[in-house]
Amino acid sequence: MTPTLRATRSVTLKPAGLRAGWLAGGVVAVLVALIAGLALGSVPLPPGGVAIELLNLIPGVDLHSGLTEREAAILTELRLPRVVLGLLVGGLLALAGAAYQGVFRNPLADPHLLGVAAGAGLGVTAVIALRAGAPGDATANLPVGVPAAAFAGALLAVALTWLLGAAGGRDRSPATLILAGVAVSSFLAAGQTYLMQQNVETLREVYSWLLGRLATAGWHDVLIVLPYAVVTAVIVLAQRRELDVLTVGDEEASGLGLHPQRSRYLLIVAASLGTAAAVSVSGLIGFVGIIVPHTMRLLAGPSYRSILPLSVLFGGAFLALADLLARTAGGQAEIPIGVVTAFFGAPFFIVVLRRSRASTS
Repeated sequence: MTPTLRATRSVTLKPAGLRAGWLAGGVVAVLVALIAGLALGSVPLPPGGVAIELLNLIPGVDLHSGLTEREAAILTELRLPRVVLGLLVGGLLALAGAAYQGVFRNPLADPHLLGVAAGAGLGVTAVIALRAGAPGDATANLPVGVPAAAFAGALLAVALTWLLGAAGGRDRSPATLILAGVAVSSFLAAGQTYLMQQNVETLREVYSWLLGRLATAGWHDVLIVLPYAVVTAVIVLAQRRELDVLTVGDEEASGLGLHPQRSRYLLIVAASLGTAAAVSVSGLIGFVGIIVPHTMRLLAGPSYRSILPLSVLFGGAFLALADLLARTAGGQAEIPIGVVTAFFGAPFFIVVLRRSRASTS
């Protein structure tokens, strides 16, 4: 091996790690989104009072925030669970998108474009439809069984996309995978439509969920998704160095002592788990997994040691701010958050697609 090749490989396999400045920027973004999401709304609250009231949640801290009892109740019982849920869901979707992009070595990989969200949606719809014939409210305590069904549907979708992408040969190009994901999404959406037509009494509930929403009556949804978020984050972040190694190819990775297929399967399962958990409580919210990881790649560099943790922070901040826009821009009528993310994500996807085609031409 020549010295030049050795030096090039060293640079490729040992990219710069996460810089403290970018990490601090991510934390600031989360704090800004948190304070803005809590302060703004139909009942405006002073940001300073909001910040002090948050400090009062720390055991042993008792400061005067200036908020009335009613304002404090709005903050802690209504807005805080919703903003925290937005931070969790946004972080999960962005982390999953970054992991899929690394696993498939595809800049267009995304939970929605790969059909993963559609598979999770089919699982959720099936649960709603099955509960429709049970005694009582079809949506009562629904989240308890939803994540498992969404996870099964997500794994089915990503497996179908991966297999279909290789149907014409071993080369899973970005265009081939995207086309496979579109086909799988269409197939699963057809199954979802069939279930909805067979259970018309659940049509309104499913349709509202499909548009994406973070409305929550308390901390129940947060507690449901939190364990899945922790498991997904721990597994994916622990594999951030392996993702950097996978970018050089399976043969090189094997020569360095890495088991490429085992790492790939582990990351796919973890990312699908996170996507399923997010979809089960928020509905189909698209483009977060493309916008945030690509922005982090452009700003902080190509290393997944930076992209993954920054995607969690900035992804959470992005979705929390998108939710703030969804519930304030439409006046009395709340805009579905999926509409807001699509408004920003569709032009961004076109830009990424053009850059991807230019780099492969």
